[in-house]
This record gives sequence, structure tokens and C-alpha cells, in this order.
Amino acid sequence: MPGDSGPGDPRRAAGSVALDLVSAEFLAPRLRKIAVGSVAIGIVLAVVLALVVPVWVAVLVGVVVGGPAAVSGWLGLRRRVWLDGPQLCARGVRTRRLQMPEVVTAELTIRTAGIDQISLRLYDGRTRVVLPLALYTKGGGRELPILALRTLADSLWTTELVPAAAIASVLVDQLRAEARDAGLDERPLYRAIELVRSKGRTPHATLTDREVAQLLR
Repeated sequence: MPGDSGPGDPRRAAGSVALDLVSAEFLAPRLRKIAVGSVAIGIVLAVVLALVVPVWVAVLVGVVVGGPAAVSGWLGLRRRVWLDGPQLCARGVRTRRLQMPEVVTAELTIRTAGIDQISLRLYDGRTRVVLPLALYTKGGGRELPILALRTLADSLWTTELVPAAAIASVLVDQLRAEARDAGLDERPLYRAIELVRSKGRTPHATLTDREVAQLLR
């Protein structure tokens, strides 16, 4: 598939822009350790158990103990989100491709917990993608970088959907706030989480069109 073949990161294709909230380069070493360590634990356990129980039982226990964490680490290594022209691509077990000009649903969703998260949920009639935009804690947070925000906003404006255009405007305001290193209370994505908290709509909420409009100043 275009943008998903050949060695290395699929997002390196010309014209593609990474939309990962936490970069793969940052997570990869930790995820590799988890995957390799889990496999090693499963193998050692299976070898030890094979001394006292049937081999098939030892292997089964090793897989049950080491398998889930190893699979989780492998999936984490594969997970990527990027924009490739008009397509929003999300790779996990497989690669899903959402056509941005054909989007029929665009929503901002909030999850409040120890770490608060705001995400963009999109649907083009065939494919659904949930794209994390920012994570916040009491002391700060992590947000999509400027290039990712700019590209995502431009892509949302290619749709004919009014809510998508409104969200694009919110992203542009967020872009400006990030560019001038504004405080959290001046950043629309953070204000969205505060808005949900002030209304007691926790731990999961989807912003209404009116609430999205309230984020614009």
C-alpha cells in the first residue's frame, strides 16, 4: 500500500505528516524491552515447568504468562497515525485509511482521569479513527506539535462538514497558542477539558457543537 511499504517508518513517504502524540522514537526502546522481556520470561517459565509437568502444559503456561505483554509491546511498536495527502492513516494490527474529504462525523471527545485526554473522532462512512490531540496532567501536558496541528486543520477544511470546520478553527487557535508558548488556560484543547469538568460531565464526554464554538476566542 502507498506509504506503508518498504523498510522503516511508513510516514517517511514524501508528503506524509506524522500525527503521533507520543513519538515512536520515544516509545520504541521501552516497548522493545517489554516485548523481549515478556518472551524471555515465558520461555524460562516453560523450560522450568517442563521438568515437572507435560511439555504441552509448560508451553501453554509460558504463552499465557508471556504472550499478552509481548503482543501489547509489538502492537505498540506498530501503532502509527499519519496524514498522507487526503488520507488519514492509522496503523495497528492493520492499516486503516480514512478519506478526509468524505468525513461525515467529526467530534471532540474528552476523557478525564489522572491523565486527561482530548481526542478527535472521525468517520467517513466506512472507517473510524480516533486521534489523540493532547494529554494533560496537573503539572502540564503533551500536545500535537505545530506542523501536525497545521496539517490536520488544513485537512479538516477539505470536508464539507460544518463541525469539522469548527474543529479546524479550534486547532488553529491551539496552534497560535502553542507558537507563542501561551499558558494552559489560553489553549483551546485544555479549555475543552476544563469546560467538561465544570459541567460535571466526567469521565467521558463528547463536546456539542455549541461547546466547540465556546472554545474559540
